[in-house]
Amino acid sequence: MKFIATKEAPQAIGPYSQAVVVNGFIYTSGQIALSPAGVMSTGNVEEQTHQVMKNLLEVLAAAGATFNDVIKTTIFLADMNDFEKVNHIYAYYFGEHKPVRSTVAVKTLPKNALVEIDCIAVAGADYNY
Repeated sequence: MKFIATKEAPQAIGPYSQAVVVNGFIYTSGQIALSPAGVMSTGNVEEQTHQVMKNLLEVLAAAGATFNDVIKTTIFLADMNDFEKVNHIYAYYFGEHKPVRSTVAVKTLPKNALVEIDCIAVAGADYNY
């Protein structure tokens, strides 16, 4: 098991890791709209979703992967009425690659975030764990 940490994404705000690589898979923790400096976005759901996707991209990069290696995501929304807005931005980042996904409405998210996303990806063949 290899724990992943990068300063290009926000540090964990609790007792957990940004990601872990085990048995050829990368499991990321959920990302909210914190900047790498730890400042929470107060913007709308679109702005927050862009920051979340950038955070995920950096965590995956630290593990030697990209969005093309993602096989599953989970999206947590504070308001399911934001589904289409988040979906549009999510599709922009994944392009033609379409991992399986679950989307869940939740009562609240850490730091009153509007969206949180985590993922599971295949570790690159050259990333030996």
